[in-house]
Amino acid sequence: MELYPLKVFLTVASEGSFSRAGEKLARTQPAISLAVQKLEHELGERLLDRTGRELVLTDAGRIVLEYARRFENLDRDLGTALAELRDMAAGRLSIGANESTTLYLLQHIIHYRRLYPKVKVQVQRSLSSRIPSLLIDGDLELGVISYDPADERIESEVIFTDHLAFIVSPSHRFANRDQVSIRDLGMETFIAHNVISPYRDIVLRAFRRAKVPLNMDVEMPTVETIRKLVQRNEGVAFLPKMCVEQELEQGTLHEVKVEEIVVERMIRLAYPARRALSHAARAFLEVVRGRVGNPAPTLVSS
Repeated sequence: MELYPLKVFLTVASEGSFSRAGEKLARTQPAISLAVQKLEHELGERLLDRTGRELVLTDAGRIVLEYARRFENLDRDLGTALAELRDMAAGRLSIGANESTTLYLLQHIIHYRRLYPKVKVQVQRSLSSRIPSLLIDGDLELGVISYDPADERIESEVIFTDHLAFIVSPSHRFANRDQVSIRDLGMETFIAHNVISPYRDIVLRAFRRAKVPLNMDVEMPTVETIRKLVQRNEGVAFLPKMCVEQELEQGTLHEVKVEEIVVERMIRLAYPARRALSHAARAFLEVVRGRVGNPAPTLVSS
């Protein structure tokens, strides 16, 4: 099987249009259509339903699309490997992380870039829950997660230990207290992060056990928006301490311990267990472990 028809089919499926795929690949629409027909004839399956106004993948089309993406990843890996063969410092490194876990990478990326300035570092914003599958499928080389993936196809190393911090505005009634009980929080308005997280579940369970209402009247999509609302005393929140360290130091937020909720947050660097890592990814692991160049920052902190 030739790879070009697969590339064409992948582009058509991604763009949802023969004409847009043609523009992207710098080919005429008839040439794009012919390549897809050739692939369908070779596989003996219809891949696209063309009867409606929009292109719809058939069951066979969805299967072929999955494998076409894998072929594309392998083709990209081949190009990266050859670039590294020509120049050990060249290549590309793709790391998956969500909004908050990206913060734990910054010191390591700075150190890595000083050692390997020719390597292109790409941190892709990814849902933490999807990172293991992206690693397995080859869409990512490394990923940062805050839980044990519990999958034999994934290896992970703890690179940082953080904790979940209960934060309030300096003008909040708890701002002058070092500690409160969960029973004191029943009347508070919580600014919640509307992203699935094991730590969100831990907090929910703690409130249920204590039979205290958890009033999540406001949900926001980013840590930044939560932080700003809490600073304006529009509510309180639980956030990873790393995400609010600067504000705590500046006094624009205050952390108060909650007796019944003490949650460590183990940050892990994950990678495939059954696939060889690129030189760029292996070098990043060595930097994180503190084995290359100057000593890296402390890996485990509280």
